[in-house]
Amino acid sequence: MRDYKKIGVWKRSHGLVLQVYDLTASFPQEEKYGIVSQLRRAALSIPTNIAEGCGRSTETELTRFMDIASGSASEVDYLLYLAMELKYIDSEKYKPLNNELTEIRKMLSGYIKTIRNTNR
Repeated sequence: MRDYKKIGVWKRSHGLVLQVYDLTASFPQEEKYGIVSQLRRAALSIPTNIAEGCGRSTETELTRFMDIASGSASEVDYLLYLAMELKYIDSEKYKPLNNELTEIRKMLSGYIKTIRNTNR
């Protein structure tokens, strides 16, 4: 069992969740059960899957949960873009979040590659 709180990509993705919750608090009320809910759940899924993978007993299971986290990061990427297109956020708020998400996706990819290479 690994301590997920010591993993850099978990720390970054947890920070992203906090930013997404803060950001979506100002979205229109009619989006509460739409894009707000979906964006929060997708963002929350990234560190949650990292944590769950760290609690698993095999490298294969860890890799599977990291892959799921990566998929959730792609979902967040789209939802943030959609929020910008719908003018719920401006490009000044979108750009740093998108940059952070890009870094998280790179870190997840690197972590997955490291796990897979270790198991060869």
